[in-house]
Amino acid sequence: MTAPVAPAARRRMSVSEESTPTLARGAKLRFDESRGRWVLLVPERVMAPDEIAVEILQLCDGERTVAAIIDLLVEKYTAPREEIAADVIAMLQDLAESGFLVEAKS
Repeated sequence: MTAPVAPAARRRMSVSEESTPTLARGAKLRFDESRGRWVLLVPERVMAPDEIAVEILQLCDGERTVAAIIDLLVEKYTAPREEIAADVIAMLQDLAESGFLVEAKS
């Protein structure tokens, strides 16, 4: 007997610079007036990302690649591209593994 294959919607994204990430269905980035901060709303949870994570999530629009997001951040911050790339990819991979981030459909 073979193991069942997971539907495409349930497969986890492997984040690379070529990926085009977007928030998964059911995940929303919103400004919470009562808390006075951005929150990531996911099924049955509320996450409070830091300012840089919010900035990265706002750039995950399903049109920009991870490389384009990294390049925008390199222009804005004074850190080597390799460091920014490693941090961005690690953060996005954590979100993808949790099912909150997916590859945009082309």
